[in-house]
Amino acid sequence: MCLAISAKYGDIPSVDILVWSELPTGAGLGSSAAYAVCLAAALLMVYGAISCPLQEGESTARWTEKELTLINSWAFQGERVIHGNPSGVDNAVGTWGGALRYQAGKITPLKRVPMLRILLTNTKVPRSTKVLVAGVKEKILKFPAIMNPVLDSINAISQECQSVLEEMPANPSPEYYPVLEEFFDINQHHLNVLGVGHPSLDRLCQVTASHGLHSKLTGAGGGGCAITLLPPDTSLLAVEAAKQDLCACGFECWETKIGAPGVTLHCLSSLKAQVLHMLSQS
Repeated sequence: MCLAISAKYGDIPSVDILVWSELPTGAGLGSSAAYAVCLAAALLMVYGAISCPLQEGESTARWTEKELTLINSWAFQGERVIHGNPSGVDNAVGTWGGALRYQAGKITPLKRVPMLRILLTNTKVPRSTKVLVAGVKEKILKFPAIMNPVLDSINAISQECQSVLEEMPANPSPEYYPVLEEFFDINQHHLNVLGVGHPSLDRLCQVTASHGLHSKLTGAGGGGCAITLLPPDTSLLAVEAAKQDLCACGFECWETKIGAPGVTLHCLSSLKAQVLHMLSQS
């Protein structure tokens, strides 16, 4: 990527690049795309292909829509180096943030989505996306009359979920969360029917359900990670108890949010102490 950007925008400057990440690699969380997006943004800014959006006194800033499109296009090339034939979804999410709709190869950012609290859990069970995708295709070809309606239902869940998410910012009613929880449950059952579930994911869903929480797999399935919705009225005790029980299963948990901004330029003073320490050691 560095050489390609240099060939287009000028000579290679002298740069040191330090990468620090909280994302586990190989867990289906888009760590490679996050890396590619940040690297593309940094290199393009160094070469002068995009501006430095930070104004004096600001702690963070984001680029213009045109500049984000350029960052995304180069990040996609980075993903191609890593994965060969990626969909482009992960680098698009890393670039624009928020939520995106992906259908038939077309990526559409959703204009307004709420910030949702989730518990992200890594089962630490390795899986092969290629093998899982092949298994789903085989089932569809073998039982089209059974599997195609399942896919249609998953598509309907996605559309209904999109409608709910777009309504929530204007009307932040707690009544939306039980609906999202039902979507989680139905979707998880459908994904099991498709053959991308795993006993570890079933166990995860059972554990969180015992604490009144709803979970579903994320990524390719077959192990990997799952997300658990944490409605605003979820007690701290319930979350901590769920985390303890999940860790007792050998899983790893993080409490985080979805719907956050995408790639962002930070001033040094806005960075976490841990990151600043890493920078000072470089």
